Parts: sequence; structure tokens; C-alpha cells
Amino acid sequence: MASTSISKTFSNEGNRQKWTWSAWIKRSATSNSSAANGYTLWNCEGSSTSDNFIFQITVNGGGSGGATDSIALHTYGGDVFRTTPLLRDVSAWYHIVLALDTTQGTATNRIKLYVNGELQSYSQESNFPAQNFSMGINRAAKHCVGSHGTNANYYFDGSMSHVHFCDGYQYAASDFGETDSTTGEWKIKTSPSVSYGTNGFWILKDGNSLTDQSPNSNNFSSNGGTLTKTEDNPSNVFCTMNPLFPMGSAVTFSNGNTSISTSNTSFRMFASTLGISSGKFYWEMKPTPNAGGDFCHFGILDSGQFDNDTYVAVKSQGYVYLNDGRKNNNGTATSYGDSYGNNDIISVALDMDNKKLYFAKNGTWQNSGVPTSGSTGTGAAFTVATPNSGEYVVAVSIYAQSGVTDPTLQYNFGNGYFGTTAVSSAGTNASGNGIFEYDCPSGYTALSTKGLNL
Repeated sequence: MASTSISKTFSNEGNRQKWTWSAWIKRSATSNSSAANGYTLWNCEGSSTSDNFIFQITVNGGGSGGATDSIALHTYGGDVFRTTPLLRDVSAWYHIVLALDTTQGTATNRIKLYVNGELQSYSQESNFPAQNFSMGINRAAKHCVGSHGTNANYYFDGSMSHVHFCDGYQYAASDFGETDSTTGEWKIKTSPSVSYGTNGFWILKDGNSLTDQSPNSNNFSSNGGTLTKTEDNPSNVFCTMNPLFPMGSAVTFSNGNTSISTSNTSFRMFASTLGISSGKFYWEMKPTPNAGGDFCHFGILDSGQFDNDTYVAVKSQGYVYLNDGRKNNNGTATSYGDSYGNNDIISVALDMDNKKLYFAKNGTWQNSGVPTSGSTGTGAAFTVATPNSGEYVVAVSIYAQSGVTDPTLQYNFGNGYFGTTAVSSAGTNASGNGIFEYDCPSGYTALSTKGLNL
């Protein structure tokens, strides 16, 4: 939602003293972003400071000395609270619940904030509203999810799912989520038993639909930007490229960290959020535009050998398909397949059970590779070593040649998109996990938390 605004203008005022907002969010960027003061989650536009309300993740100190990547509630001209924990994991979904009831006699009960089911304590200012105070939210006014509404610097950069607003009710996090009895992790309740009141709504349920799934028909509208559907969700977290690795200068992440680029004329290395130690996984990549030369070293790497300012192939456990058609490992390049360039789609099949790695160009497996050949490894680009660190990550090194357009790589880890463009005709995938342009080989699946546990 980095440049997308969605909103709803309520026709009538609801309960301004008691309500609950719940959402699952996955961040794409942290405090390294250029956003001025925060990524807004929930906001009501107002004509005065007593009307305005901003619920956001703060960055760069939040404009008033708060810790970066904390959660802050700004209202009636001051900060009501900031959380002590910081939200800096871009590979995970967070469950955020803000529950208001200013009729409570105890000040600390008037605002309750939960992160992944845990009631939060507050640091910095803790200026709780007075008893029976009417907050700006729930006026007959424009309300925005994922943006400030009037300031483009405050767009939320990431994904949102299952956004609930319950008008007139103060609920706990346990009404929307629960602890998994097997893993001990906090998980979503996909059909919570809650009431919504007059202005309540439930949007972004299992997709990018702005149609209200509560009984109220309080549908939201898009005010600009692209709201892209993603298979990535609180129940199944998909792999992306990871901006938390030390990248060096002049690198850009976009489209939920599935697109990467650099304007640096020296190699910059990128790696994924999820690692692979066993199983069989498939993913796709599209270079656009092509900078020419040997700008792209695309493949896998032992996560312990990551080095931001060199290329993957120089590493002893780095295995790549070069855009000039060769393959390379440990600095030794040999003939392999076809060259690839702008808008070609490169597929990868990694069979860690048999330690075989295969590449395809536009649906054709190079070197007559057969990813389903098991231990035989027919046409495999590499037989990979057991990773010293215990896992391989998806990895690539790219650089921008002087005088040409910066190289951009768009990954499809199973969301069914390259950037904001959907695959043209989805291939088969027997695992049922992930949407790809080409057929996912039998026995392989998308690199996701569900895929890791198949």
C-alpha cells in the first residue's frame, strides 16, 4: 500500500467513546524509509486538532523523539502513547488491535493496544484521554486505512489483511486471534464472533476486496494507487527479498519486497527472507529492464556467505545462472543454457532432498533438465553441497552499467504477480500452494511457511 489510499466517509457519527480496530499487517520497510514521521494504519481526517486522529508506526523518531518502528497513537494535539516493543521484522505478519473505551474509570483501561495477542505497555508520553472523552474517530467524516489521507509521506508500506472496525465495542485481541496449540504462535481467527455496530466494517478479507464483509455494507473506495492481491497472508507467509540484510548504497525494494533494483555501478547482493534446508521448491524471476553484460548473477547461496558488495557466484556455496547463458559456482563459469534478458521469465527448481538445482527460461528447462528425476538429477545445473550454515537462501547480485537503465528484478514466489502485473495464464501446481506463470514441477511447491511444512 506504499502509494495507495483507501477511505470511507461515514454519513453519521458513531460511538466516539468505544470502538475496536483490528488488522494483520506485514511491513515492507522499516525506519530506513524516507517517510517523514510514520506509516499510518488508521486515521480520521479533521478540521481541528481535537478532531484529528492518527494511529501509526513511527519512523525516524516519529517527529517527537519516539523510538523508531514503535506504534504510536496521535490525537487531539498530542501523543497518547507509544509502545516499547519495535516492529522491525519484514518477513512476518503482525496482529494489531487497538481497543478504546473512554467510559472506563481507570485511565489505563481506556486505551488498550495488543500486538500478537499481548497487551502492550507504553513508553514516552502516556497521556490517556479523560473519562468519557470523545475521540476523533467515528465522526461523520473521511476515514482512511493505510494512509494519512492528506500527506503522502504517511502511506503504510506493506500489506494488510482482515481489517475490522467494531463501532461501540471494546474487544480483546483474543476475539480476533488465538494461540496455536501445536506451535505456540499467535494465529488468526478467520471468522471472529464480533459485532460491528453502525459504522463498523470488515475489509481486505482474504484478498484486496474493499467490499465490507460485515452486515453493514460500509464499503471502502480506492483514492489512487494499486491495491494488489497477494497470496501472502497471516496463515501462510510467502518468501520475499529481505531489506534487513546489509545492502550497501543505491538499492531499492518495492512491491512488497518482491522487486529489487540498484543504480550502483558495483555489484549489490540481495537475499531472501526464508531459507531452505530440505524439501523441493519452485519460484520465478523476471528481469526488467536488462542492463546488458553480466549484470545478473541469479541463484542460491549459503546464507552464512552473504556479502553485500560482491557477486553470488564467487562464493564456494553460491550457485547461479548468468544472464549470458553460463552457470557459475565458486568463481568458475561454464557453458550451460540460453542467455536471458528483458521480460524473459526464469524459473528455479531447487530439490534439497537430492541436492539438485535446475533453471528454466520461459518455461523450457535448460540443459534438458528434469526437476522430477530425483537423485538422477537429469540435466541439473548443479549438484549443490550441504550448506555450512544449514540453509540456502534465494540470492542474486546485480549492478547498473554506466549509461544504461538500472536493472530491476521482479520475483514471483507464488503471489501470482511480477511487480503489479498478474501472470498471464497460471500454470499447474499440484501442491495448491502458490500461483505461477509456468507449471510448478510435480512434488515442488512455493517457498512459504505452508510450503516449508508440506
